[in-house]
Amino acid sequence: MSKGESIQEFYENKYDFMPDNLRKEIGHFNVFKLEPYVGKGAKPAPYKRRDYFKITLVKGNGKFHYADKVVEVQKSAIVFSNPQIPYSWEQRDRIIGGYFCIFDQAFFHHYGNLNQYSLFQPDGNHVFEITDEQLKTLSATYERMFEEINSDYIHKYDVLRTIVFEIVHFALKMAPSDNLTKHPLNAAQRISTLFLELLERQFPIDDPHQIISLRSASDYAEKLNVHVNHLNRAIKETTDKTTSQIIGERIVQEAKILLRETAWSVSEIAYALGFTEVTHFNNFFKKHIQLSPMKFRNI
Repeated sequence: MSKGESIQEFYENKYDFMPDNLRKEIGHFNVFKLEPYVGKGAKPAPYKRRDYFKITLVKGNGKFHYADKVVEVQKSAIVFSNPQIPYSWEQRDRIIGGYFCIFDQAFFHHYGNLNQYSLFQPDGNHVFEITDEQLKTLSATYERMFEEINSDYIHKYDVLRTIVFEIVHFALKMAPSDNLTKHPLNAAQRISTLFLELLERQFPIDDPHQIISLRSASDYAEKLNVHVNHLNRAIKETTDKTTSQIIGERIVQEAKILLRETAWSVSEIAYALGFTEVTHFNNFFKKHIQLSPMKFRNI
């Protein structure tokens, strides 16, 4: 299986352009219309992970493959995809339209944890067939997204977060007994879930004297009482990333938040994130963002 597609690769592969502000944002969100599968350039979406969340409203029928499951959509459906689960569509020529939105975990910083919801968990339901009336309701919801994202309202992304949660709860209410039908996690998924929960417990950082204590794969392996090689294999199997890569990405996310939303000095931020030298933090941040911390703050 190929590596997971990043948001940057999504734009390059599908639209041949890159939003100017993608690197500068703390979190990213966008919404699109799902065009019918037609034309010379139409290609089937490969079965792989995407390094972002996606919620798709599908009009038409087809087969949705995710993890080790295949779900046949008869008429219309709302589909939830997350970075831990590979997926693809079969018989996409039968899809006649719809919508989808994409976003990353950072888009919801300080607004809740998406992974707490079963439809974003490895063993949860990801596909919900809907009636014509539900299709009409959800289509109107996506149209609100377009209206909001194209507006000049200064807090429009707060509104868009609320709309995403509306869709999440709309689907969850359709399957109140979801917990009764869950499949047990395999060993790698269980370790990966515990690792991600432990990682998130260190954030957000609310005080410059607060210092994250778990910085390396071996730190997490010790806390989880597993060998570091076992942890690394489980993370690679379930995310197509290394443990260090995931830790680094989360630290970068928190650094961007602190640079944008606090008046802390760069040295205070570096210290809180576990760097003993400011130069190490500067080099780490620039490696990931291609900007120095001060340039990112002043954009």
